Amino acid sequence: MGVILNRATAEQRREAALAVEDLIAVLALADARLPSVEVDWDYGRLTGAYLISLGSARTAQILRITDLLRKGLRHERQADEG
Repeated sequence: MGVILNRATAEQRREAALAVEDLIAVLALADARLPSVEVDWDYGRLTGAYLISLGSARTAQILRITDLLRKGLRHERQADEG
């Protein structure tokens, strides 16, 4: 990665790394995991856009995460209405 691109994407790299750390931490609080979640650093180095790869997970973990998202959405909608 060139020096200019490196400087220009420093914030995106930091945000991507923090997003992954935050996701892992929140899922851990809910006793859920995405064991393969990671930043796609190679794609980012080539394009300057850092993507988060959610990877593979067991069905039980996806069902748990889906349930958490559903409950969170329900709570958010209730808060918006109330």
